[in-house]
Amino acid sequence: MDKKLHLIIIINMKYEIHYSFLLLLWITHNTSGVSGDIPPAIVKLWSSAFGGEIKSIAVKYSGSQLLQKKYKELEQSLRVEEINGLRLVKSLAENMEQMFNKKSQAIKRLVEAAEDAHLNHEEDPELQYEYFNAVLINEFDEEGRSVDLGGEFLLQPSEHFNNLSVNLSLSVVQVPTNMYNKDSAIVNGVYWSEALNKVFVDNFQQDPSLIWQYFGSAKGFFRQYPGIKWTPDEHGVIEFDCRNRKWYIQAATSPKDVVILVDVSGSMKGLRLTIARQTVSSILDTLGDDDFINIIAYNEELQYVEPCLNGTLVQADIGNKNHLRGRLEKLFAKGIGLLDVALTEAFELLSNFNETGRGSGCSQAIMLVTDGAVDTYDFVFDKYNWPDRKVRIFPYLIGRESAFADNLKWMACANKGYFTQISTLADVQENVMEYLHVLSRPKVIDQEHDMVWTEAYIDSTLQGGQGPVLTTTVAMPVFSTKNETRNKGILLGVVGTDVPVSEILKAIPKYKLGIHGYAFAITNNGYILTHPDLQPLFKDGKKKRKSSYSSVDLSEVEWEDKEDVLRNAMVNRETGSFSMEVKKIMDKGKRVLVLHNDYYYTDIKGTPFSLGVALSRGHGKYFFRGNISVEEGLHDLEHPDIALAEEWMYCNTAEHPDHHFLSEIEAIKLYFNGESHIKCDKDLVEEVLFDAMVTAPLEAYWTSLALNKSENSDKGVEIAYLGTRTGLSRINLFVMPDQLSNQDLLTGEDKELVFSADHFPLWYKRAAEQVPGTFVYSLPYNAGSENDSVLLASSAIHLFDERESPIAAAVGIQMKMEFFQRKFWTASRQCASLDGKCAISCDNDDISCYLIDNNGFIIIAEDSSLTGVFFGEAEGAVMSKLVAMGSFKRVNMYDYQATCRVYSESSDTAHRLIHPFLALVTTVQKLLVEFVIFFIEFNLYSWWYSDVTAKAQRGIRTMWVPCDTEYPAFVSERTIKETVGNIECEDCIKSFVIQQIPSSNLFMVVIDNECDCSEFGDVTLKPIEMMYNESLKCERLKFQKDRRRPDTCHPFHPEENSMECGGSQTVIPSLTTTFLSLIVSIFSR
Repeated sequence: MDKKLHLIIIINMKYEIHYSFLLLLWITHNTSGVSGDIPPAIVKLWSSAFGGEIKSIAVKYSGSQLLQKKYKELEQSLRVEEINGLRLVKSLAENMEQMFNKKSQAIKRLVEAAEDAHLNHEEDPELQYEYFNAVLINEFDEEGRSVDLGGEFLLQPSEHFNNLSVNLSLSVVQVPTNMYNKDSAIVNGVYWSEALNKVFVDNFQQDPSLIWQYFGSAKGFFRQYPGIKWTPDEHGVIEFDCRNRKWYIQAATSPKDVVILVDVSGSMKGLRLTIARQTVSSILDTLGDDDFINIIAYNEELQYVEPCLNGTLVQADIGNKNHLRGRLEKLFAKGIGLLDVALTEAFELLSNFNETGRGSGCSQAIMLVTDGAVDTYDFVFDKYNWPDRKVRIFPYLIGRESAFADNLKWMACANKGYFTQISTLADVQENVMEYLHVLSRPKVIDQEHDMVWTEAYIDSTLQGGQGPVLTTTVAMPVFSTKNETRNKGILLGVVGTDVPVSEILKAIPKYKLGIHGYAFAITNNGYILTHPDLQPLFKDGKKKRKSSYSSVDLSEVEWEDKEDVLRNAMVNRETGSFSMEVKKIMDKGKRVLVLHNDYYYTDIKGTPFSLGVALSRGHGKYFFRGNISVEEGLHDLEHPDIALAEEWMYCNTAEHPDHHFLSEIEAIKLYFNGESHIKCDKDLVEEVLFDAMVTAPLEAYWTSLALNKSENSDKGVEIAYLGTRTGLSRINLFVMPDQLSNQDLLTGEDKELVFSADHFPLWYKRAAEQVPGTFVYSLPYNAGSENDSVLLASSAIHLFDERESPIAAAVGIQMKMEFFQRKFWTASRQCASLDGKCAISCDNDDISCYLIDNNGFIIIAEDSSLTGVFFGEAEGAVMSKLVAMGSFKRVNMYDYQATCRVYSESSDTAHRLIHPFLALVTTVQKLLVEFVIFFIEFNLYSWWYSDVTAKAQRGIRTMWVPCDTEYPAFVSERTIKETVGNIECEDCIKSFVIQQIPSSNLFMVVIDNECDCSEFGDVTLKPIEMMYNESLKCERLKFQKDRRRPDTCHPFHPEENSMECGGSQTVIPSLTTTFLSLIVSIFSR
């Protein structure tokens, strides 16, 4: 016993380590191996040794203490300000209003030019005019000559247009595939609209931030500036008709409530029902977020295609339209058609719904899709629609017979509608479009040039390799101003220009919003225009857009606001504030931050948008100003290792042609040197100079480390980096560029690692939530066992010692993963025995050692393939116990923008309904058959076709559909530094120890391997679809959130010529034109 006591005294005196008597007793009596419990003191020894070494490395190479000292020296000269959220959001809204107004003025100039050009043009049916066709330019025949409507068209790459090759002097004209390029109406329209070229160029010179400008003609052609070559798909088709675009429809018509009646009587079997489905689908395509819709099928009974929606209308957003479109496949023809009953139901539905105040509050229409009507049903119209005729009737006669055409045309003419006949699938789209011209008449006669703004959508033209380009369009209708056509209300088309959401974000000074703060905007329907949590694409890396990405409601991302207080206030264009606790995801949904956000909001005048700003409490509510001479700051700004955030607007270099190619740093220099044409954000650029000065000493410090050959001899530390609140960054390499294990910090390809328009770098955001003076260690991606994997260590530089102090900057280093792992395994072999023979180490087979982060992701494991994997998937029993004991907290998260895989049995018909343009191509063979049997009785073909299509092959199709999911995230409890636990398994007890690594976000976990607890199962982060019963599904489908109607409405005009109501005489020319154009466009390729 004396010898043991003497041993204790020697150890304490020699090593000055504070280990308890019990630890040494355990070591003395357990020298042969590990059994039973794992000693916490040993794990603590390992953790302390590892934590001390990695912090020493991180502090040394990052220069964190040097930078912290520099800010301390300047502390007395700094001025800290609390951000006034309401004043900030009002100021931002005014900036956006000015930016949007410039786009509006450009559009107005186009409208004036177009209407003047048309007024001075006399229609010439024999006009021959060569124009630049967007598909045919720079195309040559076999003899090397330019093809007809082609010609040499100069194209040059433009950085402003995402490096696409464009012509900044001329526009091009695109004509839909199913239309004839030299049709007289198109040639005349192209001819007079050439006058827009000069205005396009002038607009671009006045506002160089403009991108695409265009004119969509009511005749179908599309004039686009700058000129660019269009390329058809593999079928030789371009799936674009400008009249089918939301910006066109919104500008051309007023909001509307629509009921579609579909005849499913026995005579509609076969091809007729197929055409009817396609007609309904095309009508749905013409409806937007301000419209309301329902579909009723009728024979001797009435059948709402979605029974849940019996007696109501729903908003025609993408989700609802896709849902109704999917129900069309369930329609089958049988029995007889009772049209009077269907019309009565439609009128009563529109009347009752209008009384609720939930509809469009503007135009109303009934679309009748049928193969005939045996009566005019004037008694129904007399009861419900006359004399005011508030509901327009639009009959679509399906098939070639004209026996019932007169009755249907009478309905249209007697109710201010329009009649068309549709014989083939190829006729559908052109005939459906006719109703839009009728609904536009009142607006045209009133000469009301209502300006409209669309919701956000992805511009495929600009997408390229840069990812999705979210865009909104401002558009305005163009009218015929000729006196002789005034009461006809002729719509010439719509002009528009695109405004990328990225340009909107440039007007938002991210530095004033703080690290976790953000700005967002919504439409009058509550749909997101811009928000950092909007997820328009699938997560599979294929850049494929989700079907309902453009109608994501604010409540689906700010889901903690259960009562929609924030959403409804913004929809109603109020100005105010709101606060709530939120859970914000980071790192592609793997991590969560619990924050308390203050929201401030107001409207953007002249648009249907409302703007909001979210500021997180604590450091996110403060901003500080430094004091520095301009000369000193400019000198430090010239250092070659400095870069500024590419997507932040420090200076506006777009307004003057000579400044387009200036870098932000060059522009700042010119600004401070008195260049009058450059406008800069004075507050921001002054703080940039201050940050450049404060961080300048780090350049010399890093350089000295790099030049010292005795330092970093194994090149384990590769990069040192820093970022400041003004978007300024510095990077220093300790190895040659070609020796870097990972170059993402240099290239900026991983947008999570750099300053962007709507977020700070991920390493910066995570460091900000750490205790001052500590480091956060993170993987920039799932490194796995690859040799080029790296690890980042980052630390925030707080202005003051308090946790809620403003954060001035963040610094960090990039290390080789292999270097970091080696430090960990070396530390885990340490022990207190004098002979160096450790009783326990991570080399032992009967224990497993892990290094995990504060969100439960594995940083180091003996199996290197587990790097980046969630700990619960490797050690489910232990993770469950850690949650139960409070060491980790489970946070339930919700994704209301998720997509889920479903398997459905479907035919080709359904596929064509989803992709209507594909129907044009895939039905060429059917058109050939129809051409042959043109004079044969239609019902014979219908009988034959129905028998064939009834036996169409059906297969299982995989589809991704919108759904709601719930998934967990995990966060460590800060106050718990050490946990010892035992898990009772089937026939044994598994023990484990978890110990926090000092000054870090890491934990060492040591687990007894001898007990098998596999019956517990894994703890995963896999999302689970939230299942709703049929009743709840129905309620969700019918439920309508608050929305604000557009400010203008033009349902009728007393001077309207309602006798322009269609006819059947154009059916045969329509078929012939369509057939010939398809043959020319497809078979000539």
